[in-house]
Amino acid sequence: MESKKCFCDTGLLFNDCCNLYLEGGQKAATALTLMRSRYSAYATHNADYLLETTYVSERKYYSKSEILKWATSNKWQKLEILSTSENTVEFKAYFLDANQQPQTHYEFSTFKFENGVWFYVDGKFS
Repeated sequence: MESKKCFCDTGLLFNDCCNLYLEGGQKAATALTLMRSRYSAYATHNADYLLETTYVSERKYYSKSEILKWATSNKWQKLEILSTSENTVEFKAYFLDANQQPQTHYEFSTFKFENGVWFYVDGKFS
């Protein structure tokens, strides 16, 4: 996977981009970086990372098995960032569902910076 482009569409190699965060060696410096790494976590089926980067009070709404089911039942195609601010990211994630039908997931996500670490809080979907 070292020579593969990153799933988050920065154009960088996976090992030089999101894998730095997924393997726990580095913390995301911005909400946008965390959002990109979470997309790559879905593409690589890294449910542990997704739970760890969800804000602690929100974790009760997610289960590892449901995250894995969603991540593995879809083939992640592309991430499109629509807008960002210090603590929000608006994006579209393109994927093929279990029936190989193209789908688009739109989300306006909110993030929180606490004790030097960014966390995903919640998102508005359509």
